[in-house]
Amino acid sequence: MGKTIKIHQPCPKCGSSDAASLYDDGWWHCFSCKKTWKDGEMDTSKRKEHTGEVYFDTVSWRGISQKTFTKYGVLFKIDAETKEPIEVGFKYPGGATKVRSLKEKKFWSTGAMAKEHLFGKDKFPAGCAKAITITEGELDALSVYEMLGDYPVVSVRSASSARQDCTAELEYLNSFEKIYLCFDNDGPGQKATRQVAELFDFNKVYHVKLAPYKDANEFLVAGKVKEFRRVWFNARRFLPDGIVSSFNDFKEILDKAVEKESVPWPWASLTEITYGIRKGEINLFTALEGIGKTEVIRAVEYHLLKTTDSPIGIIHLEETPDRTLKGLAGLELKQPVHIPGSSVSKEDIVNALVEAADGKDNRINIYSHYGSSDPDDIISAVRFLVAGCGCRYVFLDHITMIVTGLGDADERKTLDYISTKLAMLVKELNFTLFLVSHENDTGQTRGSRNISKIADLHVRLIRDKLAEDEYKRNTTKLVVYKNRFGATTGLATELHFDPTTFLLEEVRQEVTEEGLPEIKED
Repeated sequence: MGKTIKIHQPCPKCGSSDAASLYDDGWWHCFSCKKTWKDGEMDTSKRKEHTGEVYFDTVSWRGISQKTFTKYGVLFKIDAETKEPIEVGFKYPGGATKVRSLKEKKFWSTGAMAKEHLFGKDKFPAGCAKAITITEGELDALSVYEMLGDYPVVSVRSASSARQDCTAELEYLNSFEKIYLCFDNDGPGQKATRQVAELFDFNKVYHVKLAPYKDANEFLVAGKVKEFRRVWFNARRFLPDGIVSSFNDFKEILDKAVEKESVPWPWASLTEITYGIRKGEINLFTALEGIGKTEVIRAVEYHLLKTTDSPIGIIHLEETPDRTLKGLAGLELKQPVHIPGSSVSKEDIVNALVEAADGKDNRINIYSHYGSSDPDDIISAVRFLVAGCGCRYVFLDHITMIVTGLGDADERKTLDYISTKLAMLVKELNFTLFLVSHENDTGQTRGSRNISKIADLHVRLIRDKLAEDEYKRNTTKLVVYKNRFGATTGLATELHFDPTTFLLEEVRQEVTEEGLPEIKED
């Protein structure tokens, strides 16, 4: 033998993946099985029988006929004694061959596989048919051809190389009017589908969806040829995730749609405008300081305790937990129990809370870390109230308290961050969030306009704290500035606050839009 020019090559005689060497005189030697042969003797490009341990031929395998394997030039290494195939070689147009061991899942290649792109391209001239199908693997290309008949089918080398392979063969693939993408029904396969679809005109790319099977060969092996043909012929134009455009898709959406349940507000006129309180939405209440936002929010908390069975979560960052509890008890007892000199005992307060919660423990859940200002702590608390405590209604009063003391730039960034996170959480866990925020002199949410942008409903509270008339001084207008579901905006109602009972009473007959500030866009 001469000088070694290739080492660690696969041996076609014993199946070793790296024991063969090629010498400059054309002879091969395997250091595993100790056999020697002349270069070209084991050429897999055509059938060549041997009297030794193996020979090459085409067979029927995994539902694919010998005729299809012959069409694509695929050869098997056959054990001469058992007549069982032990390897299969998929020859690419440039001459390289990808070899797969059938005993164990091992792959290797011979020739310049890096320069290859589409298996089967040489079997179908450019533009020879109206449509071409691209699969993720050689076996799937053969399977599709087997099931469809004489339709052009090619394969990329792998899901990870799909975009590169199709980019290199763009002119060839574009010669067909339609391109059917038939990649595996898994993460890498669907990613490859998106990446390849982006290379072509939207109108010519069709998506063959393989569910419930993983790939085309599984259809064939399961005997589901008719089902695959139906899937292929009914394939629709590829659409990125989240986009639907057909009437069938619209019908499916409407069939699956569930009308949102709603519960009324404590005030009938606000219910009329908004159609009630719904899960998966954010209800924002804003006002200048000292208008009485907390008492309005507390009235909603109490109302939901009395009219629903759902637990509620309460985060009042400006008051201590005992003030929160006394506030709810006061609504039940129709008197303020938190003020000095109140004759109501602690036992009476507890009994009032039991009555408000209909005797059911764990319906009132209070975040008691008074003064906490870490945004992630608040978000975690909201998540736990919903996921851990089962709260379908959560109250955060007020969001601007979280950033008190920060500089303007940091305040805005923090409020943008927490409001966005809360909006995502509401959609993820499908609960109702009641959000309170201070507003500035122009009526916008203080610190961050994002707070009002993420809200489904925005209600401003307006009260003339300096009015000479005591009745007007204690009357708050509820003005709807944003109403994503119900659309109607404007004055909803007026609530009169009785300082002797701390109760809010709706006074619809007094409603007037006189003196309301101009409604501005958020």
